[in-house]
Amino acid sequence: MNLFEHRMERDLNRLAPLAERMRPRNLEEFVGQEHIVGRDTVLRRSLDAGHVPSMVLWGPPGTGKTTLAQIIAESSNAHFERVSAVTSGVADLRRVVSDARDRLGMNGEQTILFVDEIHRFNKAQQDVILPHVERGTVILIGATTENPSFEVISPLLSRARVYTLRQLTSEQVSSILDSAMSDSERGLASLKPALGDDARKALVALSNGDARSALNTLELSVNGAPPDNSGRRLVSLQTVEDAVQRRATLYDKSGDQHYDTISAFIKSVRASDPDAAVYWLARMIHSGEDAMFIARRIVILAAEDVGLADPNALTVAVSAQQAVRLVGMPEGRIPLSEATVYLASAPKSNRAYVAINEAMKDAERDMNEPVPLHLRNAVTDLMRNSDYGKGYKYAHDYNDAFTPTQNLPENLKGRRYYEPSDRGYEAEVSERIERWWGDRKG
Repeated sequence: MNLFEHRMERDLNRLAPLAERMRPRNLEEFVGQEHIVGRDTVLRRSLDAGHVPSMVLWGPPGTGKTTLAQIIAESSNAHFERVSAVTSGVADLRRVVSDARDRLGMNGEQTILFVDEIHRFNKAQQDVILPHVERGTVILIGATTENPSFEVISPLLSRARVYTLRQLTSEQVSSILDSAMSDSERGLASLKPALGDDARKALVALSNGDARSALNTLELSVNGAPPDNSGRRLVSLQTVEDAVQRRATLYDKSGDQHYDTISAFIKSVRASDPDAAVYWLARMIHSGEDAMFIARRIVILAAEDVGLADPNALTVAVSAQQAVRLVGMPEGRIPLSEATVYLASAPKSNRAYVAINEAMKDAERDMNEPVPLHLRNAVTDLMRNSDYGKGYKYAHDYNDAFTPTQNLPENLKGRRYYEPSDRGYEAEVSERIERWWGDRKG
């Protein structure tokens, strides 16, 4: 590197956004993703041993995908080639592969090919990489915010390990902010920044687990905060809101706001109030609540509160959960809203929920009597000679595919767990069970 190039590199580092300047340089500085690169993980031990597998890093923005790829390349002494799936074509990939082959042949140096937004590569582009990943000419590290199962071809996925990066926690984002404010070499320490409690909460909440967003908002906020007589810059809530041009909703995903809002959402659906339910859904989405957390609650609501009054509710809820996983946010709000309105508008029954709870109590507190002989499957002569299956009545041999049989253990004979309601589809279920079983006593 000549003097001009050195000066240009220095100026670029100085002028780069805070998130770029504070990018971790090694795994000790890397925050989060302990399940992937923690001390006792398989990948960490593999990297420490000098072995870098091909991998796809899948996770939300700002969780460290690019940083992790760079750290892995540095720690392995491999040559690092970065391409963007947005701007690179087949010719670029062939050039990288050709150079990697030459490098490997001349001095045995491996090449890590980092493909940012690999989900944007079409099938032809992915096919170009495939044989060279298979031979080991390049080590592929792909980064994507989209589910690789849908966006990366199966042959390539079978040759690469998929690692799922998790959204950073509030504590982790707060720690990253503290590091940036105290770092005098790459960070903001020279500006003497300080964060008010509300400003910190807002920065963390608005970042939605995205370290890049949090750091760049911090930099703008600190530069926009006037220094006091001592030169100290106190960042207020108003400063943060001005920096992002958005009002902060102070919503702690692990605190009271989280539990109170999801409670209001659940109870509004249960109360058959679609307007209130959609409002609380909007509050959660606006505040950056985990969309999959909301989707899971919707699935539970469908089974617990709608139940067999409308069996289609569970199908709608699970479909919404899968849709959110497929398309992500913000578009995922649409299937979430559809499922919310469907559930709130559906007839309600918790009888299946009550039934399993009551059965669980009996299973736990009563003696578990043996399965009645006529219900046991006789698969050997010994079992048949021991009267397994004796007296079993095959339902399809009878009218309406039904004949009364004793299917509970003797000590629970006549016990009723499921009492269908008279609402929705369950009214039909109630009539059918009554026709078959009567009062089921005795």
